[in-house]
Amino acid sequence: LCEPCRQQLPRRQGHRCPICQAPAASAQAPCGDCQGKHPAFSHLYSAYDYDYPLEGLITRCKYAPSPALQGVLASLMPQALLHAQNGAGYRLPDLVVPVPLAAARLRQRGFNLPDALAHALADTMRVRFDDQLCWRKRNTDSQAALNRRARLKNVRDAFGVKRRCDGLYIAIVDDVASTGATLHSLAKTLRKSGAKQVDAWVLARAIVRQA
Repeated sequence: LCEPCRQQLPRRQGHRCPICQAPAASAQAPCGDCQGKHPAFSHLYSAYDYDYPLEGLITRCKYAPSPALQGVLASLMPQALLHAQNGAGYRLPDLVVPVPLAAARLRQRGFNLPDALAHALADTMRVRFDDQLCWRKRNTDSQAALNRRARLKNVRDAFGVKRRCDGLYIAIVDDVASTGATLHSLAKTLRKSGAKQVDAWVLARAIVRQA
């Protein structure tokens, strides 16, 4: 990735909710959604916002095999994510887990972008990576055109965990967070399996623009 493009990467601007990273009036208090709905993850950390030119790079990499670009995106994440967590009581997780794809969709795409991102983070931080712990029970509908309520319903009970996670601090990794419904569903399943804390780490946070 050339230096001019690196300089254009959409870094976070303004105050953000300390839990979900949505734009907020203050960075000290949770937003209204988090106060009312209480996400299953403790914190969502995003390396960047989902905007130009990163959105195009993610789309190209997500839906068509592009090993070189996949490597570029994976390399972008660790340093930016550590910067995003600065001052947030950061500590190393016990385990880094990618958000899994359904088996049918994995066969269709041939790869899962969160796997590469999670692997890069685990290598950089020297913590354990596990892409076998979680699995997706069914091939859920695309979340892109759904509102938050529909997204939550779409991914409800969509994930399974293969073993107990008692007392573990787990970081789940995805490429993009929008409403956080998928991350909430997976975090909820891990918490039910005994995880003490679950954080969500994403390459980009999609922001709903106000009219």
